[in-house]
Amino acid sequence: AGGAVYSPAMTDFIFMVKDSSYMFVTGPDVVKTVTNEVVTQEELGGAITHSTKSGVADLALEDDIDALLRTRMFFDFLPLNNREDAPFRPTSDDPLRIDHSLDTLIPASAAKPYDMHELIQKVADDGEFFELQPGHAGNILIGFARIEGHTVGIVANQPTVLAGCLDINASKKAGRFVRFCDAFNIPIVTFVDVPGFLPGVAQEYGGIIKHGAKLLFAYAEATVPKITVITRKAYGGAYDVMASKHLRGDLNYAWPTAEIAVMGAKGAVEIIFRQDIGDKDKIAARTAEYEARFANPFVAASMGFIDEVIMPHATRKRIAMGLRKLRTKTLENPWKKHDNIPL
Repeated sequence: AGGAVYSPAMTDFIFMVKDSSYMFVTGPDVVKTVTNEVVTQEELGGAITHSTKSGVADLALEDDIDALLRTRMFFDFLPLNNREDAPFRPTSDDPLRIDHSLDTLIPASAAKPYDMHELIQKVADDGEFFELQPGHAGNILIGFARIEGHTVGIVANQPTVLAGCLDINASKKAGRFVRFCDAFNIPIVTFVDVPGFLPGVAQEYGGIIKHGAKLLFAYAEATVPKITVITRKAYGGAYDVMASKHLRGDLNYAWPTAEIAVMGAKGAVEIIFRQDIGDKDKIAARTAEYEARFANPFVAASMGFIDEVIMPHATRKRIAMGLRKLRTKTLENPWKKHDNIPL
């Protein structure tokens, strides 16, 4: 509590135990005296509060034993310092493994969600994915996995929450994680299915422009290997922000189901052909034409924004081969005292 709370706040990751861990700058008694709000310790600064509402903590764990065991698992992914490599763990999981079930992961309807956890687990060694902040900003997933025994950081849009839109909390959550991976030389694998930034007055008033720029800045600045796979939607500014080629992505792949465009067909047609909005047949024809011409990854590939269109079943194989190529990547940003990330 008080000033001492900034000690954990300065660390890289915070794990808390439910019903026994608390963090707050001012406790419940002071809050009641100053603002007349009545709140318990758990409600004000407990593990659930900080792992869901504030995003200050990375995990809320059941008890001390669970916390220690999970910390051991987590620690095994990380290097001892920023000059050492992350630990290598031999695996019997074939890096060139093909998984045909991924070919049917994307639903036939663009409006239907699917769980991005399934893709991550089928790509990672032995299906192991250590997720961080699962209860906060669920529209983006972050965590560590291994490919061919080497640690990678995973960032992925989650279509089952807010359709995978980026918002303020998601941008901050992923931006900090990307910077951690860059600081400790951990390659970043990004899975993209993003229809855009979340619209709304609350988001704009909350500074989505500045907060969204944190993720953009983090990816642009990162010098570690960056591999991106676009599974379905990648629209507008959100496409740019999610480790695109324009942010120095090393290998940018797309599935055949990917749609890379400024916006979706329906929205684009209603703007371009505003004069025809009353005529449903004309709008339907224009929408079908737009989808045929632009709702595929090949237009972006022809411009060099995508390195290759790959089959979903070969995703693990292509990522593993890409990481092999990039293992000796060296890239240095211009010297400066420190960067000026849009905090």
